[in-house]
Amino acid sequence: MVGNLPVLRRRRALRAARMLDEVVDTQLPFLASFDEQRRRRSATYLAELVKLARDYRYYANGWIDAKELERRGQDAMAALTRLREDTSARPVTD
Repeated sequence: MVGNLPVLRRRRALRAARMLDEVVDTQLPFLASFDEQRRRRSATYLAELVKLARDYRYYANGWIDAKELERRGQDAMAALTRLREDTSARPVTD
């Protein structure tokens, strides 16, 4: 146990963080081929995923509790939703 966090929860949190890292690592090379506006939006989107992965690691290390992880996860989802709903962004068609 790390702090009071059971081993299974810690492993699950670390697995979630690794999965988010893989998503970011997979998408990052595509940014170079995007125009500036799309690159910025995509980079902002990926940055939210990086922050969420960090928060899962904080939880796994016992630095934040489940309630705080939930709050941060909700904040990340709200930010990602705002990015998706941005009407100034052109739809991706390629």
